[in-house]
Amino acid sequence: MHTELHQSIHAVDRDDWDQLNPTRYPGLLHGFLSALEDSGSIGEGTGWRALYATCSDQAGLCGAMACFLKTDSYGEYVFDWAWADAFHRHGLEYYPKCITAVPFTPATGPRILIRDGADRGDVSQHLIQTVFDELKSRVSSWHILFPDDASTAQFQEQGDWIERHGVQFHWFNQDFADFDAHLATFNSKRRKEARRERRRVAEQGITFERLSGAELDEAALESLFQCYQMTYRVRGSRGYLTRAFFELAANRIPDSLQVAFAVHSGRRIAMSLCLKDQTTLYGRYWGALYDVDCLHFETCFHQWIEYAIEQGLRRFDPGAQGEHKIARGFQPVKTRSLHWIGEPEFARAIGEFVTRERAHVGQYFAACDEATPFKAFDDPLNTDTGKAPLE
Repeated sequence: MHTELHQSIHAVDRDDWDQLNPTRYPGLLHGFLSALEDSGSIGEGTGWRALYATCSDQAGLCGAMACFLKTDSYGEYVFDWAWADAFHRHGLEYYPKCITAVPFTPATGPRILIRDGADRGDVSQHLIQTVFDELKSRVSSWHILFPDDASTAQFQEQGDWIERHGVQFHWFNQDFADFDAHLATFNSKRRKEARRERRRVAEQGITFERLSGAELDEAALESLFQCYQMTYRVRGSRGYLTRAFFELAANRIPDSLQVAFAVHSGRRIAMSLCLKDQTTLYGRYWGALYDVDCLHFETCFHQWIEYAIEQGLRRFDPGAQGEHKIARGFQPVKTRSLHWIGEPEFARAIGEFVTRERAHVGQYFAACDEATPFKAFDDPLNTDTGKAPLE
């Protein structure tokens, strides 16, 4: 078995890479990663330097992993700024560090891609060991962000990792026939509130159009980018992604990219962009040219729940944070990250901190779970909550 490290995704054939990803998890599609690279959204001067590990056998490419050398902690959504500060206060360098993640994307998914039929344990062992051998003396730490269950197990079999937990809010499709069937699982108060939000947007003369990547023309791309930048402009900053990224992604992963535009008097005034695979919708970016009552809820949540039902998707992951999602039918789920810290004393201290943190995260998760809007909390005799098993 042969392993290699590459500084560009273009060193790996697109079809060879994507055949390792049969569910088409969007954040690890060759077209997504190459759009980030070719648009300058990652690379020199961005804080993200790519390092792709590949593993091949006699039949060809059998495994791959996307890693990035980081010189800061922006765009990761698992916050370790305090760890970096502690290193610096003790005269140690925290950067560069290595992360295995999807840039700017807090979406749980595979972090090691393995060809169907290959020995998963053997391939993952070769990939992980190759990265360790190359980077162990060059980085302070290695962080695996938002791994799914299979990837978590693969990493934990190959090293001593600190497991950190977080909480997000996801929507689950219970084979709903339509949006009203989804609302029927709510208690009466929350059901009325959701309908009022949708009605309020419609009363302001706003309509919606949903477009795939293939349907985005130049005007739509310009509207998309203007709205995206507005989200950051109001905070006095600029977005991580360049305009070229959206154009390249629309061309390279057209079926994996979906955009909902809010339209008022013939003008696109807001947008929400999602990625999708065979089962899941991933909410990524939102922006509006000006504030409109309830527009965020309709554009980012209700529109995409409706779309997921229409398309038969099983889950909608709208991104990080947001307790306001609970009232709109999203349920708390736990997320994970894994951390290898090279400095033994800091590994011990961080491990102790994360143990305490996990207890607080568990309490927060339980409190959020109690706040869901489903009928069981409205009627103690109703045992059908409409809730999916928690991840």
